[in-house]
Amino acid sequence: MRNQLRVKKKLLLVVMLLGLFPLVSLHAEMVNNLKAKKVNKVYLKDNKKALINPDMGWTMHFYSNVLAHYGSKLEPWDTLDDFPGVSTVYLRVPWNCIQLDEETFAWETLDTPAQRWIDKGKKVALRITATENWMTQATPQFVFDAGAKKYQAYDYFEPDYDDPIFLEKVEEFIKVMAERYDGNPNIAFVDIGHFGMWGEGHTVVTTPVHGKSWSIETQKKMIDIYCKYFKKTQLCISDDFVGDSEPGSRFPISDYAFLKGVTIRDDSILVQKAPKHWFHSEMAQLFWPTMPVILEHEHYEGSKKRGCWDKDLLLQSVEDYHASYMSIHTWPRLLLDENRDVIDKINLRMGYRLHAKSVVYPKKVKKSEPFLVQWNWQNLGVAPCYKGGYPCLTLKDDRGGIVSVMVDPNFNVKSMMPAKVGEAVDHKVVSEFRVAYELQDVKGPFSRACKAGEYDVYISVGTLDGTPVFELPYDETDGKKRYKIGRIKLID
Repeated sequence: MRNQLRVKKKLLLVVMLLGLFPLVSLHAEMVNNLKAKKVNKVYLKDNKKALINPDMGWTMHFYSNVLAHYGSKLEPWDTLDDFPGVSTVYLRVPWNCIQLDEETFAWETLDTPAQRWIDKGKKVALRITATENWMTQATPQFVFDAGAKKYQAYDYFEPDYDDPIFLEKVEEFIKVMAERYDGNPNIAFVDIGHFGMWGEGHTVVTTPVHGKSWSIETQKKMIDIYCKYFKKTQLCISDDFVGDSEPGSRFPISDYAFLKGVTIRDDSILVQKAPKHWFHSEMAQLFWPTMPVILEHEHYEGSKKRGCWDKDLLLQSVEDYHASYMSIHTWPRLLLDENRDVIDKINLRMGYRLHAKSVVYPKKVKKSEPFLVQWNWQNLGVAPCYKGGYPCLTLKDDRGGIVSVMVDPNFNVKSMMPAKVGEAVDHKVVSEFRVAYELQDVKGPFSRACKAGEYDVYISVGTLDGTPVFELPYDETDGKKRYKIGRIKLID
């Protein structure tokens, strides 16, 4: 029996060695080529420009509860192309501005500005609110006419969030809203906005008037309604669901949201002076490794007036929260004109920033024979690349025609975790590629795609079929998110 086991182990070892031999041979060839200067070693320089990529960027508050704030001064053609890093238009409006009665919806209020940004390749984010303090009521009157309870607080009304009629009407609305927007690739995220003042989840302004407090079960009901219908699009809750000034890392309601796949946003950045400049960066640590965290700074002019605005702290909030999104919560060019320096710094860290520090590839390769590419990848941002992607090498002819597309399916950039400034981890990846086969039939070769000659070499990151998805921080691009790094010679 022991002899049989020894034989089996030897056979297994032989099989493993035979399987590894081609790869070992290729690695040896790469080392020899490097010594013999038969390779191109390219060091890529980060151009320090803002990147527009999925799940990250500046969010422009086109509507900020008040419909006149802050997109009303923008012409229909103006989508802030001069504001670096703007990826998303944010539409936060009262419920009664969208649903006029049981059967009538004013979706054009959302869709009109949204399409301006979608036309430019940007995304849209939404929040519908049920309570506002600048209008008598944000919940449509037909909800109360149907019997839903409400409370008067000062000169405006707050619905009874536990009332079954109110919840029924919310669910009916969310069902219709999700039919329109859930899974829409143009929607970046949707806030769970039907609970609390301004949809932020806190009721400290209104409920003390009547001594009414809302339990975690009430909050869960609202989360459940949204999750029931929005099954594909990223949802989020405000950090104020746990309380507007409750510091800490873990809370029952935020844990519940996390388990439901709902991320968080903090709407309280620089509302107050340090050390109360924000409260929930610790809470964000549960969320950012798997979902984008969203930040909203205080209305800029109000923050300045109270002496709370601090550029260094704004940048620090991105670091502490590992934030993927930051708001433009004012007239946008006012923020840009007075804060361009910190905006540029934030753009180098917010979200993820994929960088191929160096690429080594052969100066020439034989058609249809494998060769190795060695690249050193880094994530220079504060968050992961949540959707993930794969490095790709593309060869193009002198007229821009695609000759060969080669993807490494074994390295997903999603695996690159962020680090502090200057401490990005090097991911040294060796990819085995083969230039596209020369196709043949019974009459012989018929493909001219990979004939011998010299070709431009481009790198990109995207889907497994070689479609580029992500902007990289380099200048020499084909306009399709591929970036030229040099030339290669293909020989027979």
